Amino acid sequence: MTALRTDSATPDNGRFSAAGAGAVSVGQAFKRALVSQCHPSMLFAVLLPFLIALVGALLLLYLFWTPLNEWLAAEAARWDFVNRAEDWMLAMGLFSLKVYMIPVIAVAILLPVSGILGLAIAAVFVMPLVLRHVSKREYVSVARQGRHATAVSVWNAIWVSLAFAAGWLLTLPLWLVPPMAIALSIFWWAFAFSRMMRVDAIVEHASPAERKLILERNNGGFWTIGLICSLLNLLPPAWVILPVFSALVYAHYGLEALKRLREDRVIDV
Repeated sequence: MTALRTDSATPDNGRFSAAGAGAVSVGQAFKRALVSQCHPSMLFAVLLPFLIALVGALLLLYLFWTPLNEWLAAEAARWDFVNRAEDWMLAMGLFSLKVYMIPVIAVAILLPVSGILGLAIAAVFVMPLVLRHVSKREYVSVARQGRHATAVSVWNAIWVSLAFAAGWLLTLPLWLVPPMAIALSIFWWAFAFSRMMRVDAIVEHASPAERKLILERNNGGFWTIGLICSLLNLLPPAWVILPVFSALVYAHYGLEALKRLREDRVIDV
């Protein structure tokens, strides 16, 4: 009598949790992603999310720059501490605080919107190209067992984008505390990269049950990749390639985790 027993049914579940996450290191995923990124098809794929994010940024600036600045100016006029700081700086013969603060806040609101749009486009439309590229070369043995991949990907992109936008706006006042500006930016972009890309990296190949196991057991690795991408995101030149490069890193990490999960299955005779 033959039975298929997965690792989750064994007492070695903890062993796989540690070994499975460590079987393919984050560093290895980045190394493979760098090699894949140099392929002509992946270099060309960089253009799509970048151009969409660029067009989105220009449209947002054209449509919302003036109304947003007017609204922020009206709100700032009701902030007592801003008015006191403004009066003190003018009395000292310095520059007007509001003249510089309001445009900076407006940019801090509009640019992340275009950025998350580019990331969502990469997750939904570019990730299938990425998966097709890497699976043909390094993961031929990983069969596609995913279901409703497009619907899952679109829904994931929508809720992550909305959560990112809401969290970014709600925590924006905390940027007035100097260390929080960088810390919050890193956290929210790490959240966006991690939550957006990890699902799309395996949704076409992993069954729903496998996807749940991989996300649970490799949560730390997915977040580590998101944190590194978020730190790279602080460098403006990286904005051009990050949507596709992050997709490649998550694809390599996720597919390798799925490959290890399936290899870990034990057949008892």
